[in-house]
Amino acid sequence: MKRNRTFLILLFSIGMANAQENIKNIEEVEIHARVKVSKEREEFKKHAQSTEIISEYEINRNNPAFLEQSLNTMAGVQVEKRTQLGGQRIILRGYGNDQKFNNWGIKMYLNNIPLTGADGITILDDINFGLINHIEVIKGPAATLYGGGSGGAVRLYIRPENKKGTYASEQFNAGSFGLFQSSTSVTNTGDNHSINANYSHIGSDGYRPHGKSIKNFYTINGEFKLNAKQKITLLASHGNSLEQVSGQISYDDYYNGIDNGNFSYIRRGAKTKFVTSRVGVGHIWDISKNFKNSTTVFYSGTTSDRIAAGASETYSAPNYGFRSVFNFTKEFNDFKSQTEFGLEIQQSRSLISNYRFKSVKITEAPILRPIYEGSYFKYLNNQSNYFAVEKLTYKPWDLMFLAGLSLNQISYTRDDLFALPGLFVVNGKDLYNKNLSFAKKFDLVATPHFAVQKTWNNQIFNLSYSEGYNAPTSATSFISGLNQTNDNLIAEKAKMWDFSIQGLLADTSIDYQFSVFRIGIKDKLSQLRGTINNAENTSYSYWANTGNQENKGLEMSVGYVYRLKNSLLAKIQPFVSFTYNDFKYSQFSTYLQKAGQPAAVMNYDGKNVVGVPKNKLSAGIDFETKIGIYWQNTYNYLGSVYTDFANKNEVKSFGLLNSKLGYKHRFNKVDVDVFLAGNNLTNQINYTFLFYGNSINDSDKDNQYLDPSIFTDVNPGPHKAYFFTGFNVKYNF
Repeated sequence: MKRNRTFLILLFSIGMANAQENIKNIEEVEIHARVKVSKEREEFKKHAQSTEIISEYEINRNNPAFLEQSLNTMAGVQVEKRTQLGGQRIILRGYGNDQKFNNWGIKMYLNNIPLTGADGITILDDINFGLINHIEVIKGPAATLYGGGSGGAVRLYIRPENKKGTYASEQFNAGSFGLFQSSTSVTNTGDNHSINANYSHIGSDGYRPHGKSIKNFYTINGEFKLNAKQKITLLASHGNSLEQVSGQISYDDYYNGIDNGNFSYIRRGAKTKFVTSRVGVGHIWDISKNFKNSTTVFYSGTTSDRIAAGASETYSAPNYGFRSVFNFTKEFNDFKSQTEFGLEIQQSRSLISNYRFKSVKITEAPILRPIYEGSYFKYLNNQSNYFAVEKLTYKPWDLMFLAGLSLNQISYTRDDLFALPGLFVVNGKDLYNKNLSFAKKFDLVATPHFAVQKTWNNQIFNLSYSEGYNAPTSATSFISGLNQTNDNLIAEKAKMWDFSIQGLLADTSIDYQFSVFRIGIKDKLSQLRGTINNAENTSYSYWANTGNQENKGLEMSVGYVYRLKNSLLAKIQPFVSFTYNDFKYSQFSTYLQKAGQPAAVMNYDGKNVVGVPKNKLSAGIDFETKIGIYWQNTYNYLGSVYTDFANKNEVKSFGLLNSKLGYKHRFNKVDVDVFLAGNNLTNQINYTFLFYGNSINDSDKDNQYLDPSIFTDVNPGPHKAYFFTGFNVKYNF
């Protein structure tokens, strides 16, 4: 608390010392720095906590379909993926790698449409990243505006064209691993509308055995002005995604650059297939000069087929709801009041069937167990979030105070569709003698957010306190191995102190961000394992609140635009971002349960949090000439990480060097961009996905590693340089 009071006194002192200065408003600042900076400063002032942006320029430093390449340049952000183009997992400030797969604890949106379902899980396989032209990342607990999520929020945007006219464009890429990628768009923009229709295809044989990817997307995106005060927004998409899954390999194979895939996955034809239709209709209304509303009604329907080493699963999951936000602004004397309030409500109804594979000899064809040894569930998930935020600015000092609060609730029910009388009765014996139905509703959770923010000579100082929470999902709230509800689970809660500065120096051509933070996570949820004392000593997994976690860190980034007047070179843009993490477990313990033995308590106090490196660095330098030739270079370094709670298994660090050389020019009505790009130019051994915590020591019985003590926890990345080339052509009618 003493340290926090010092920050407050510092900010008030700055405000008093500069009370008489003539300070420019942020809207009046002429930005000469990187393209993203103006919007980044705007969002930082809005959210009053550490916020960073990836603009279209940064996204196009690489292939936009490789989301990890752009987001990994950001301080405090890690992106892992399980296949070449799918299975993405976003980690913010060390939070988000708790689930074995998918995203949990971070709220994600696409054009104001929640990608995170009512069950709290986010799947990104069905997103056309090739159309994303803007990304906002709010780091740390952001539950006040965005509901449950201890890690923060990620907002993806497909923004319509604002330049009037009719355009047709074609984007094409081809390269290593049989990459073939095309995107065809037609856009029409007028005084009262902007509408875009797009078809995108991407296919690749993959850099791993049995690693093919095929995706097709159809998208319509637009804005329609009804009158001077109202407009309608529309986003409608349909996607079909297939990702073959190679599975995990051993650490020895990984370090030796050997990747034969995992036979237990390959011989079963492992894959993830998603077919998703999504639509969101928004209404933006300037009710009066000072009162505005933005409401979006959304629906998404996903069907999926998933085959892994141990199971074959299908599910259908419609998700729908709405989000409505009101903004009221009022100025009186030397004060400006900005009030934001609203709600977000979601519901999903899903059907999931899961059938288990038998363990067979490697020479035998895979077969499934009897249907009654699997599961068939119907879920109903509900999530609601009500919020209000007040920002009061004392204009002479440009000093803003923020206070916000949200009320959040999650509930779900599950019906066991196999638990029907007589369904599996054979010769008078019920082969399915259980009922895995249950219902759970978590208490209403209130999460506050407080901040004080001062703008001084183009520098923005912000001290904030925010809370978040992460409720157990329907999948974690039941112990299938014991056929009982996990009633002891409670929601995680996170509390964050964040001191951040965003600034512009040297006639606004240098931009920087600096953040120090502390996040205390209480009642951390972790997946554990137990063993049933039966003839087979059957193992099972379950979730428990295992203790606390202290995340302390520092994040910084600097960018510079150097413009040349009397040279062939027009612009040089270097940037660097650095992350230092000191994330430790506190009062953190798990239970090791073996058949016929009492549970042993394993204490991990003071151990490093799994999957989070101490240091992470990104750096780059871009050159742009007056004749249209450009050269962009990026280096991403990820420090070593521990995969286990005991910190005995350390996975080595690596750094990846990427480069892109291209030529842009306008020929009358045609805009042309031709390029050649290479990734991992120094041939570094690297991984794209790891198992962490109690998910480690994976060893499928039917893989090629006959020694059961050899664990397969690594999804490797390409360990040799790979390349792609392409062009973007845009015709202006």
